[in-house]
Amino acid sequence: MGPRKKSVKTCLMNNEIPEETISDETKDYMNQLSHEVLCHIFRYLPLQDIMCMECLSRKLKEAVTLYLRVVRVVDLCAGRWWEYMPSGFTDSSFLTLLKKMPDVEQLYGLHPRYLERRRVRGHEAFSIPGVLEALQACPNLVGVETSHLELVESIWTYMPHVHILGKFRNRNGAFPIPPENKLKIPVGAKIQTLHLVGVNVPEIPCIPMLRHLYMKWVRLTKPQPFKDFLCISLRTFVMRNCAGPTNSLKYVPLVTGLASARNLEHLEMVRVPFLGGLIQHVVEDSWRSGGFRNLHTIVLGACKNALEVDLGYLIITAARRLHEVRIQPSLTKDGVFSALKMAELEFPQFETLHLGYVDEFLLQSRMANADLVKYGLADVVENPGIITDIGMKAVNEVFSCIKYLAIYNCPHLHNPYNWISDHSRWTRLVDINLVRCHALKLDSFGQFVELLPSLEFISLDQMFREPPKGCARVGLSAGTGIGVSSALVSNQNSNNDNDNNAQNNANIHDNNHHQPDDSDEENDFRQDLQPGEQQFAADALNEMEDMMQEDGEVVAESGHETPAHSQAVIPVDGDEEQAGPSGLQRVVKPTPITVHDSESDDEEDSLELQEVWIPKNGARRYSEREEKTGEPVQSRELSEVAKTKPRHAMKRKRTADKSTSTSDPVIEDDHVQVLVLKSKNLVGVTMTNCGITDLVLKDCPKMMFIHATRCRVLKHLKVENAPIVNRFDYAQCKKLNMDQVLDQILRMPPERNRIIYLRPMQQVDTLTLEQKLFSGPYPYHICIIHEFSNPPNVRNKVRIRSWMDTIANINQELIKYEFFPEAKRSEDDLKKYPKYPWGREIYTLEGVVDGAPYSMISDFPWLRSLRAAEPNSFARYDFEDDEESTIYAPRRKGQLSADICMETIGEEISEMRQMKKGVFQRVVAVFIHYCDVNGEPVEDDYI
Repeated sequence: MGPRKKSVKTCLMNNEIPEETISDETKDYMNQLSHEVLCHIFRYLPLQDIMCMECLSRKLKEAVTLYLRVVRVVDLCAGRWWEYMPSGFTDSSFLTLLKKMPDVEQLYGLHPRYLERRRVRGHEAFSIPGVLEALQACPNLVGVETSHLELVESIWTYMPHVHILGKFRNRNGAFPIPPENKLKIPVGAKIQTLHLVGVNVPEIPCIPMLRHLYMKWVRLTKPQPFKDFLCISLRTFVMRNCAGPTNSLKYVPLVTGLASARNLEHLEMVRVPFLGGLIQHVVEDSWRSGGFRNLHTIVLGACKNALEVDLGYLIITAARRLHEVRIQPSLTKDGVFSALKMAELEFPQFETLHLGYVDEFLLQSRMANADLVKYGLADVVENPGIITDIGMKAVNEVFSCIKYLAIYNCPHLHNPYNWISDHSRWTRLVDINLVRCHALKLDSFGQFVELLPSLEFISLDQMFREPPKGCARVGLSAGTGIGVSSALVSNQNSNNDNDNNAQNNANIHDNNHHQPDDSDEENDFRQDLQPGEQQFAADALNEMEDMMQEDGEVVAESGHETPAHSQAVIPVDGDEEQAGPSGLQRVVKPTPITVHDSESDDEEDSLELQEVWIPKNGARRYSEREEKTGEPVQSRELSEVAKTKPRHAMKRKRTADKSTSTSDPVIEDDHVQVLVLKSKNLVGVTMTNCGITDLVLKDCPKMMFIHATRCRVLKHLKVENAPIVNRFDYAQCKKLNMDQVLDQILRMPPERNRIIYLRPMQQVDTLTLEQKLFSGPYPYHICIIHEFSNPPNVRNKVRIRSWMDTIANINQELIKYEFFPEAKRSEDDLKKYPKYPWGREIYTLEGVVDGAPYSMISDFPWLRSLRAAEPNSFARYDFEDDEESTIYAPRRKGQLSADICMETIGEEISEMRQMKKGVFQRVVAVFIHYCDVNGEPVEDDYI
């Protein structure tokens, strides 16, 4: 690559202006164009701009008049159907405009922000009668696009020949349904797509032209709203959370009418109380004539009377074209898929299955079921799906081509590894989304992922939650409402994974009438751990079982010697969990017990006062010790108070919570749960509210991103083989070890640029963090951005991805083609630069974005020069950002590629070459958002 030529600009002396420039500026090119050319140009301009040209010149006014006279399609919103038409119209001005367009046939964008219902004499306003008068002044008008409920009803009434173009979507929908939102649909209305949200509708009549009907929060006011329902052209039918008749028989005409729509492709019914078995009988009567044969999407949610045969008949009938099925929890059963398996059908186009489907409105609504019923919705109480591992194995045997699997709240699923068999290999599964399947075993899930050859995306929400504190101590699954589902005891009892009901009953009986022995609990607990984790688990259990020491010596119950630093009890902190008084009684003692905290760095030489609780039923801990000594625990412990001495313990940092179900407040480490991912095609993993403590990327050659949000106990990351992962998002993970995670990422081989987004929930020592990153053995240029916006602003976070790669591309060009020296970061370099700036060119940039300050410390080369450069000929001003609203806006500068940027910074490149300073090929950006550092998570729609 040869040297670049500098562009030479002629310099004019004494502010001279060339004559040709003056003549070009004074020329009026627009008036030199013909009317035909001007009309052709107007076709590409918004109507508002065309009308503004009327007052510029006589010729332009003539061209505008000529254009309006022949135009046939007009859009008042310039293609932005979601916006409102220009304000300022009155009845007379709108009539004047449309009279100028006598040949108009299609009028789009008639979305007035407000319309008066009636005209008022002597008052100029924009009213429904005025709009109708203007529309009637257009003799060739064929169709109108609008979103106004009263206007569309008036058009249907007074201009029935006019079609409603596009999609009719009313814009003032809400729940509870506003009483003023009313729409009466006439028989044979000329409309193809009808989207109604939060509207009162008397009935759905016969509409032969209707293709797409979407109803959400619609109140059907007539006793039999589907009596005349017949839409033979219907392709999409969606009915979600509508307030209709409560009598199931009144939905018979609805289902029979849907069967008559031979081209029906999308059927979605949520909270529709149709008669159980009705769909089965209608399918039996209509399938030969094509009823439901062309369905590609079937959605049933919260339909309280729906039966398995209804769903099964729909799936079997539509097998040839079926793409997607979403099944409500009451129908998420083994029997459905066992029956489909026996049918021996093929589903060649099937891709998406959602088990335990619950509509998002029901998930997000804060209203109780009684409140929903009060507003007219059907009375439905959903229980979790009862599908088991046997049913999941049958799922893939039925749907062998499945690509996307979502499972919500199925507590009887235990071992995903058992979902795989010779006839169920899940070979095409690309995306798996698991939500609230609490009984799923973590190690089994890891094995399942490893065996999926096509898996690319994993999404986990409220999965693998940590056991309540103190459960291992008392041998109970305490604090979770035991007996509600098998999920609550899944981690401890794995003898028979599929006999869920019997398992539940047995566990209820055991936990109500018998307290398990601690050794059994410990053995079951260890069985679920990998061999490498058993020692850690054993140490944790021993810590919970240790006795208070006497004269600094440890006395263990089981005869094991436990390290002295694991015997302490620390005082209650603000974010720790204190054992509650439920089921406990307070020990009456003259002197409170004094317990030393050997784990706390701040309290090493001090003593704290704690109170000891024992169960009401008299069951005591330390029973073995009581047998050995022959005296009650209470008196023994009280006698030891005077002998308890401070101990010199080894300090170590760890995060632990107080017990919530033990007889005394004790330290208990978070239950270690390690998610090990090994997959050839896995691209990304998203975790939300998960109880995982460690994430290990064992062998993920195609992994590109990790997102973790509100994972309370997530602490560590280990990367063994994931060379191209480049995006890490950790938001509101309370116990995340930032130093360990950053060190692990930066030690990865520099094969990709990487961006790390952190939203810590504790105070961050920024100086120490910056020192560790810039002085460490990391072969990257590093940029640390401190963002202080609250509520959080994502502008800087999103924009940084647009320019960090440009910096790296410049470096790679220089190293590869310009023989620029490549920087190294060896042990010798670390010894050579022990102090600031540690052999790096470190600088700081500060500013304010949307009223919130930010600070950036970096050793990125070229960035300062690029920010200070003047815009070039490639500058794009359609982009809203500049240096006043973000750190660096390359599009505003016209710096769209590495080659263009290198022309801008040619002098700086020459200086660096002469100084023989090297550059790294890759860069890392660490973006830290400080809105949650007080420990209280800030609500954010972006995470």
